[in-house]
Amino acid sequence: MNKITVERVVKRFQTKLAVAEVSFEVERGKVFGLLGPNGAGKTTLIRMLIDIIRPDSGTVLYDGRPLQSGDKDRITYLPEERGLYRKERVQDTLEYFARLKGLSKPQARSRAVAYLEKLEMTPVANARIEELSKGNQQKIQIAATLVSDPDVIILDEPFTGLDPINVRLAKALLDEERRNGKTILLSTHQMNQVEELCDCLLMVHNGRQVLYGRVEEIVRRFSDGALVVECSGLDGPIPEIERVVDNGKYRKIYPRPGVTPTALLRALLERGVEIDRFQRAATPLEDIFVKVVRESGEGAV
Repeated sequence: MNKITVERVVKRFQTKLAVAEVSFEVERGKVFGLLGPNGAGKTTLIRMLIDIIRPDSGTVLYDGRPLQSGDKDRITYLPEERGLYRKERVQDTLEYFARLKGLSKPQARSRAVAYLEKLEMTPVANARIEELSKGNQQKIQIAATLVSDPDVIILDEPFTGLDPINVRLAKALLDEERRNGKTILLSTHQMNQVEELCDCLLMVHNGRQVLYGRVEEIVRRFSDGALVVECSGLDGPIPEIERVVDNGKYRKIYPRPGVTPTALLRALLERGVEIDRFQRAATPLEDIFVKVVRESGEGAV
């Protein structure tokens, strides 16, 4: 039960249309990014995925069939608004969440110990949750989401409160889950995390689907055609070049219409330009996000 298929789901709350005809797929062994400004409909979509609420129309399928009661033990969800039992001890908390999903007591204990070690939290195994720093509490939230060995992992802003070292630890855990064939849906406002972690993404705005596809294809689609070049000897004008923007360490070169990157590279080499770096300029996902949201209607970004 790893592939998620969402087909034209609609959800309305009284007069507000929260989700309108949204469709997408989340493949096994992939990390899927769910993006959108505040109030775009992301949380409503997630709640329909895990059967907290039902769509007014459309379908949510797991491996081609509706979610069944027994399937829910194979899905875990880390909401943006966290909630741990502050008076409980760290290891007891992880064992509790594992047992909730059907693991035996020995299995729960073994996996709790393993995740404490992976997250470098073994020294605080017997501490109470309230005694932990905010970042360490977040690490326990992540461990509690993964400890039951779920097939489908849904995470809403999982890196909040983590310093760079612990972000790296959390990313390593997610990469391990992905390599083990888990289906991961990541909702976040941190575009650099999406670019680094996600294979595909869906962007929603005002409840509507405004961008969907593979991350690399989307970045390529929104490219302005420029090339990033580090070189020496580029002194005079070259007919194949429309304009050059010097950014200090590198130059951003815009070819004239109809000039391919290969043709431009050949022209530079023929004129004796020494090339150290030559690649397409990628449009940052954050810029794409802002552009798409603004073009699809007014909204906070």
